[in-house]
Amino acid sequence: MTGPDLAAIRAAADILRDAVIATPVLPLTSARWNGVLPDCARMTLKLELFQQAGSFKARGAYLGIMGLSPAERAAGIVAASGGNHALAVAWAAQAAGMDALICMPRATDPARVAACQALGATITLHDDMAAAFGAMYDAAAGGRILMHPFEAPHMVLGAATCGLEYALQAPDIDTFVVPIGGGGLIAGMACAIRQARPDAQVIGVEPFGADSMFQSLQQGAPATLDSVATIADSLGAPLAMPYTFGIVQEYVDRIVRIDDAEMLRAMEIYQSTLRITAEPACAASLAAVTGPLRDELAGRHVGIIACGSNISLTRYADLMQAL
Repeated sequence: MTGPDLAAIRAAADILRDAVIATPVLPLTSARWNGVLPDCARMTLKLELFQQAGSFKARGAYLGIMGLSPAERAAGIVAASGGNHALAVAWAAQAAGMDALICMPRATDPARVAACQALGATITLHDDMAAAFGAMYDAAAGGRILMHPFEAPHMVLGAATCGLEYALQAPDIDTFVVPIGGGGLIAGMACAIRQARPDAQVIGVEPFGADSMFQSLQQGAPATLDSVATIADSLGAPLAMPYTFGIVQEYVDRIVRIDDAEMLRAMEIYQSTLRITAEPACAASLAAVTGPLRDELAGRHVGIIACGSNISLTRYADLMQAL
């Protein structure tokens, strides 16, 4: 079996119990959703955007830092991210009293940079994400402990606690729809869900402009993109990697792709129905069920996830002008 088993996932959930939030699930049964959702039997939303540091990433980041030895803690940690992972690592490092260096692209939303700094992290800015990753690897070669945003057992394990939590909260869901960036979230959630609920279906969602996992499944090996073009910076991983790819290959039924306009429409739906200011990645599951999956979900109990919402009002307004 690829990935953690249920015993390991339950043990991780025990470690996280007093540190993270068991985020709520919301049945989407209000009349406000009439005409918006597909003709499924039921739809449920997991509000993981209410998690510590604003996203699911807090689970894995905390597990990774808590698993470090005293010597590793003394060395400090380094991560590269322009979004949710940066905030999660900064939060977990502060909780552990550790020094954190976060390498971020220069185009990162200034509100995210400021939030990481407020949590005590040291920020360095770089021309693009590739340069930020290069700086991360250089700092790791210099002695800091690398906290990879997705290709790490602790990140998959953290996401798996979210998946098991969801499966137990809403045991009637038969189809889970989960966004894909680097693959850590869907790898962990699918691994947990398919062990706890073998008959459940797990469908991944990627933007057309950042579909490295879709291409990887097509070719049977991790793929690297020539370029990334999507408004969903949290889903903009330029490549798939072996560990997460292997888990996705084993447990995910298939992947559908969405365009930026579908994410923008889903962001507007969240705002008008739930007053949630969702970042594009947060709206990806909803975009898939109201878009490419709409016609095939009749009669199903569908579970979607709002995975994070670290976006400034300025950035949100700028994006929504495209509608």
